[in-house]
Amino acid sequence: MASLSFHGAAGTVTGSRFLVEAAGRSLLFDCGLFQGLKELRLRNWDPPAFAPEALSGVVLTHAHIDHTGWLPRLGRLGFRGPVWCTPGTADLASLLLRDSASIQEEDAEYANRKGYSKHRPALPLYTVADAEAVCERLREIPYGVPFEPTPGFRCRFVPAGHLLGSAQVECVVSEGGASRTLLFSGDVGRYDAPLVPDPAPPPACDLLVVESTYGDRTHPQEGPRVALARLIRDVVARRGTMLIPAFAVGRAQQMIWLLRQIMEAGEAPEIAIHVDSPMAVDATAIYRRHPEEAGLESVVLAKATGPLFGRGVYLHSTREESLRLNALEGPRIILSSSGMLAGGRVLHHLRRLLPEPQHMIVLAGFQAIGTRGRALRDGARFLRMHGAAVPVRAQVAEVPGMSGHADADELLRWLRGLPQPPARTCVVHGEPDAAAAFALRLGSELGHVASVARHEERIEW
Repeated sequence: MASLSFHGAAGTVTGSRFLVEAAGRSLLFDCGLFQGLKELRLRNWDPPAFAPEALSGVVLTHAHIDHTGWLPRLGRLGFRGPVWCTPGTADLASLLLRDSASIQEEDAEYANRKGYSKHRPALPLYTVADAEAVCERLREIPYGVPFEPTPGFRCRFVPAGHLLGSAQVECVVSEGGASRTLLFSGDVGRYDAPLVPDPAPPPACDLLVVESTYGDRTHPQEGPRVALARLIRDVVARRGTMLIPAFAVGRAQQMIWLLRQIMEAGEAPEIAIHVDSPMAVDATAIYRRHPEEAGLESVVLAKATGPLFGRGVYLHSTREESLRLNALEGPRIILSSSGMLAGGRVLHHLRRLLPEPQHMIVLAGFQAIGTRGRALRDGARFLRMHGAAVPVRAQVAEVPGMSGHADADELLRWLRGLPQPPARTCVVHGEPDAAAAFALRLGSELGHVASVARHEERIEW
C-alpha cells in the first residue's frame, strides 16, 4: 500500500516536504526551508526521518525557498537523485538556491566577525558549492507533459498561477495492479493577478494535499493600487524613504510594474525606484526568457522601456551600489529582499531607516510567525537584527492584496473545478488556525473529508 508522510508545512506555513512511498520506492515532493520561529528554523539542522540517499528523486511545485531551500542540505546529507520541475522553476530555483547559500555563508561570516553568535564558529546550513551541486541535478519538464520520475510513479505539471513556473503536481501511483491519483496543490495563485496566469482547474484525484496559507481570511476589497498610491503621496509629503521588503522572485517584478503604473497614471508623484537586489534583477531577466508562460505580460517584459524598467527605475547589483543608497535623501522608494525580513541587504536599509519617523516600511505579502516582518506588522517597538535592538519609529504600513496566495474564497473557487471530491483531503501549508478553518470550510461547503496534517504524520492510501 502507498503511504504519504508530512515532513514539513504541517502545522506551519514553511518547510514543504512530502514523502510518497510505494512499490519499494520513495519520492519527495518539495524540499523547503523552515522559516520564522526559532523552533522551526532549528528543524533545518535536524536529520530527516527518512534516508536522503534512498530517495528516487524530488519533484518541485515551484521555486520559492520554503519549497526548495532545503535541497542543498539534502544533497549534503547524501541525496544524489534527479530533481524534476518546470523550465521556469529550474531557472528560478538555480538563482534562489545559490543566493540562499551565499546569504548563509555571508551571515555566518558576519556573525563570526562581529561575535554575536553563541556558536564558535557560526556555520552556514549549506554552502554555495552544495547549492551548485544540487542545481546540476534539475530536470526540466514542460506543463502538461507526463513523465515517470521513477517506476510506479507517473507525474504531470499543471499551472498553479502563483509564480513563473509554479505548478500543481498530479501523481498517479501504481502498485499491485491498482492505480490511484495524488494531487499536490503547491501554492495556488490569485485570479487576475499581473504577470502570472490564473490557476488551472485541478485534475481529478483520490487524495488531495492542499495549501491553506490564507485559509481563514479573504483579501481586502480595496486593491493594492489605491493603497500604494496613497502611501507614496504620504512619504513624498514627509520627504522620507519608502522601504518595501519584497521577495526577489515574483513579488518584486509585480511591485515594480505596479509602481510604474501608478506614477504613469498620475495617481502619485514620480519618485525614484531603487531595486537593491541582485537576485531581483536576475529574476526579471529570467521572466524575459519565458514569454511562453501563459498569462505573462511578455510584451511589457520584453521591452527595455516598458513599466518594469521604465524611467526612474535604478538597479543596484553590487555591494558598493547598495551602500551608496545610504547617502541619498528622500523621497524615494527602495525595493530589497527578503520579503519577510529574514536576511540580506534589506536588513541594512531597515536598520538605518527604522529609527527615523519620516521614513516608511511597507509590508507587501504574507508575514510568517516568528519573522521580523510579522513583528513589525504586529506593532513591535524594537526589532532585533545584527545583534542589536533597533527602535521602530518609522511608519509601518501594509499593502493589501499583494500576496501571491489565493485567499480562502479563491481556494474554494479553484477547488470547485474538481470533477468530484477526493476520497481524502489533507490540509497543509498554513498556520494552525488558518488550516483548521479551511478544513472546516472544505467539509461544509464542498463535501470533502478533510483533516489538517500533523508534522511527521504518515497515512496509507
